[in-house]
Amino acid sequence: MTEGLKGRERREKQWRAILLLVLMFGWLATLPLGAIGALFSPLVFDNRPNLLNPMAWIAFLLMIAFWIVCLIAPFVAWVTWKRNQERYAWIAIAMPAVWLTAMAVALQFVPG
Repeated sequence: MTEGLKGRERREKQWRAILLLVLMFGWLATLPLGAIGALFSPLVFDNRPNLLNPMAWIAFLLMIAFWIVCLIAPFVAWVTWKRNQERYAWIAIAMPAVWLTAMAVALQFVPG
């Protein structure tokens, strides 16, 4: 009976590892989009008064750093996964989603 429970736990961990792998490839696929967004991020300041707008600067910095977060988050997630700190691995792999949400919210307050 004990072998069956251990086998189930091992299979569940394998499925979680596969999900982490899929999320990793998903975030790595957004790297080109993040790089293009970083290239076009100075367009936030096309409207002259945006140079003094703190939300424009926050949005600018979030756009610049998004591709970096998409690159670092999967690496940190796998390092923490290998150290058997699964909770931190899921937090790390979720950081690009949080970053993207914060960027979308910040861009709402930048006048066009």
